[in-house]
Amino acid sequence: MTMPAKRLEQASPWVLLLLTLLVWQMICSGFNVSEFIFPSPLGIGSALAEHAGLVAGHAWRTYWVTMAGFGLSIVVGVLLGFLIGSSRLAYTAVYPLMTAFNALPKAAFVPILVVWFGIGVGPAVLTAFLISFFPIMVNIATGLATLEPELEDVLRVLGAKRWDVLMKVGLPRSMPYFYGSLKVAITLAFVGTTVSEMTASNEGIGYLLISAGSSMQMGLAFAGLVVVGAMAMAMYELFSVVERRTTGWAHRGSQGH
Repeated sequence: MTMPAKRLEQASPWVLLLLTLLVWQMICSGFNVSEFIFPSPLGIGSALAEHAGLVAGHAWRTYWVTMAGFGLSIVVGVLLGFLIGSSRLAYTAVYPLMTAFNALPKAAFVPILVVWFGIGVGPAVLTAFLISFFPIMVNIATGLATLEPELEDVLRVLGAKRWDVLMKVGLPRSMPYFYGSLKVAITLAFVGTTVSEMTASNEGIGYLLISAGSSMQMGLAFAGLVVVGAMAMAMYELFSVVERRTTGWAHRGSQGH
């Protein structure tokens, strides 16, 4: 890839974002859309600047609660993924049950979690965990379960035991799957936290969305949404950087495109 083409590729997300904001602003200005119905980017920016301290406080609460739930999802997801992917019996027995559990709407768990843990941090952390551990578990299990039989046979002939195969070949091979799942799971974790905060908290971006909407401060509500999206995008990019630095061997074939 030539240098101009590479720079264009790197800048393309920002160019698309700028064009989207420009079109959005033109529609709002051209059709004289009320800020109480659908605020323009300038209106959202103005609300964000006006209430910067308030938004920052709620954003910080949402961020650390999401990270707590996300951290829990990594631990549980990796352990379950290792268990399911390393055993054909466990894969057959557990995977369908986990799939059925993942199909349940996680927002429906929030009232139950409130009864168990009360209003506050507990339901938000657990909702973030419940909605984000499944992609991690599935990708780890897939990376281990799809280890080539021929490769495993060769390693067995060389004297490797099942544990050696899993730890020295299976887990490294699962790393690209793992990082891919992290990038999906972190965005879901923010969704889980925000949904829980909307019904079971008096802090956080979710609570801010409800309070701003009830007082018809739509610019502030959209500012909260922008902040959540920005935090999720920042974490996504962080995992992308870590992935490129630690699993570059898995992507060497695409570096020339």
